[in-house]
Amino acid sequence: MISIIQRVTEAKVTVDDIDIGVIGQGIMALVAVEKTDNQTQANRLLERILNYRIFADTDDKMNLSLRDIQGGLLIVPQFTLAADTQKGNRPSFASAAPPEMGRELFSYFQQQASLLYPGTQYGEFGADMQVALINNGPVTFTLRCN
Repeated sequence: MISIIQRVTEAKVTVDDIDIGVIGQGIMALVAVEKTDNQTQANRLLERILNYRIFADTDDKMNLSLRDIQGGLLIVPQFTLAADTQKGNRPSFASAAPPEMGRELFSYFQQQASLLYPGTQYGEFGADMQVALINNGPVTFTLRCN
């Protein structure tokens, strides 16, 4: 699984002019599922997102995690992260999970996030979403769990 995490002061996801996920300070995580992914990778990725130290401590060093600051978490399914962009001018999605597998593993990821970090907000798998955020820093990282 692949995730782009961004430290945000606020973020939201809108579908059909309705805000379906809104957070204040915290992490917005774009998440993609690849063909070879399973629940073990989903669990590992979620733990990394929750514990990745990207927030400043009192010495202004990135030593605090989302759990430490008790910030918001907005998880957005992002199929295009699984694209192979190594060749040519058009992305290949050969490594991306088929839609049903992606939906199933993303749903599992959502369930686990809700259990481990109550209050987590989500985008909608397969929907045309508008995502708005204020990236704080900017601070952005790619996390991959194979």
